[in-house]
Amino acid sequence: MTRETWKTQVGFILAAVGSAVGLGNVWRFPWMTANNGGSAFLLLYLCIIVLVGVPGLLGAFVIGRRSKRNPVGALRSLSGGSRLWGAFGLLAVCTTVLLVSFYTVVGGWFVRYTAASITGGYFADPGAYFGSVNYGLPAFGFALLFLAATAVIVYGGVERGIERATKLMMPAIVVFLIALIAWTFTRPGSMDGLTFFLSPDLAYLRTHFLDILPAAVGQAMFTLSVGTGTMITYASYLGEERSLPFDATTIAVLNTAVGVLAGLLVFPLLFSFGLDVGSGGPGAIFVSVASAFSTLGLFGRVLGVVFFAVVLLAALSSSISMLEIPVAYLVDERDFSRGRATGVMAGVVAVGAAVCALDASVFSLFADTLVNLLMPTGLAGFLLFVGWVLGKNALSEYEAGAGPLGRALGSPWLLFVGVPIPIFLLFTVISRLLSTLGVSAAPLSVLGVTVASSTAVLAAAVVLTVIAVLGLRRPDSVF
Repeated sequence: MTRETWKTQVGFILAAVGSAVGLGNVWRFPWMTANNGGSAFLLLYLCIIVLVGVPGLLGAFVIGRRSKRNPVGALRSLSGGSRLWGAFGLLAVCTTVLLVSFYTVVGGWFVRYTAASITGGYFADPGAYFGSVNYGLPAFGFALLFLAATAVIVYGGVERGIERATKLMMPAIVVFLIALIAWTFTRPGSMDGLTFFLSPDLAYLRTHFLDILPAAVGQAMFTLSVGTGTMITYASYLGEERSLPFDATTIAVLNTAVGVLAGLLVFPLLFSFGLDVGSGGPGAIFVSVASAFSTLGLFGRVLGVVFFAVVLLAALSSSISMLEIPVAYLVDERDFSRGRATGVMAGVVAVGAAVCALDASVFSLFADTLVNLLMPTGLAGFLLFVGWVLGKNALSEYEAGAGPLGRALGSPWLLFVGVPIPIFLLFTVISRLLSTLGVSAAPLSVLGVTVASSTAVLAAAVVLTVIAVLGLRRPDSVF
């Protein structure tokens, strides 16, 4: 079977940017930002994008383009047939299925709110309206509508489906966001929202650094779609003439820019109406924005349709990238036709979406805890693979198509992804896991020596990385 490729570089970049713009930037980003100190979270998040996200994207691109396969086939083939690495790739595919399950439910919320904006259905009491539609059988029904649209696009394939759809969606999203931002800035009180979002609060960051860090890392992984195999799969359709450093940097910049645009819209809008986005959890955007629109009468209905339709397009661009991963796995590894693979995986996701739509606690587990645990773990594994299994082969793949500047940064990049970034990612994972399990952050006494819990966690991350490096090191490793 002839493997599909991206027809244009623009198509690949827009598809990659669209893979998490919707739910990553417009829905989850304001939620995480408001719950973690506003501008303090933004500053840390941007640092992680630059220092971890871009090198991580490059690692995923190297694995994907060199293997021309999905995460399972990529890790197994590039490791010489290792079943263990194949199993790790399968974990990434399963993680994607879990994530797209809750994606689908949120996509259904956007479908419902777009329709409700036409009639003003949520105007009377936005909070009560969300509470009546967020979970339950009707929520599952709207999730199925969203899933059906996703499956149709994925069934169309890379060029005819995903590339064509995202070429239309991404420019439309940016245009509508800018138009809504221009209107929001005319509202009284909107500047307070800008201050909350953009004015660095270094004191808050210093005081709450370890609390903010796991959320910022999880959000960066989520918004760049690294750690689940999405970018491995997308890069597997790339030609050798493409510059991976250029593509990774462009995607990170564009994706982050859309996230900042979303913040420039959401926070000034909420502050101008005296609303608190951080109080409503996953439904905060729906309740807060709906409350704002409900005060504007007929004009509010028009704005509601535009806003929720724009985010619906962005959410759709996210879901098609996620569904493509398990579909590519079945096509590559199980010799399924694209149509059959799409149907099977849509059915599996429908089951996961049903569980999330019917149980709020399961939804929260998927949308918050699993994102902040599984995605950094996945990226740490991918980068250890790049540095210590591929090693010099990864460097040659990185340099193929790269310009002089990109090639000059190749060796430092390989060293960086092989040691410091895995340590950092494992540190955040262990910290979040301990917090989730309710383990105390009090100082620890080790052999009579008292050390801060963060120091102990960092030591554990270093030890785990060293063990992994010693077990993986090969003649072609980074050093």
